[in-house]
Amino acid sequence: MNSGGHTDDSDVAYHILAYLHANPEAQDTVEGIVEWWLLDQKIRHQTERVKQALAELTARGFVVAKTGTDARVLYGIDRSRRDEIEALLDNWSR
Repeated sequence: MNSGGHTDDSDVAYHILAYLHANPEAQDTVEGIVEWWLLDQKIRHQTERVKQALAELTARGFVVAKTGTDARVLYGIDRSRRDEIEALLDNWSR
């Protein structure tokens, strides 16, 4: 494993080691590692990415946030900006 360039294999090795570091008593089969450890790492990473994207979209006014009845924040489109969002999406996909 080199610390320079990242390959898919070194990425997987990193996530396995990170999980074991956070959970030093963990032991599992290959199938369990794929299903639970790596999925857990991916969910944590994706959650952070989603939070950042929602913060950006909310700051730009494309998405609105409101607190639901259970005190969790709900996100949705700002309907008044649908045309602008459609144009942005068209340009984004090119």
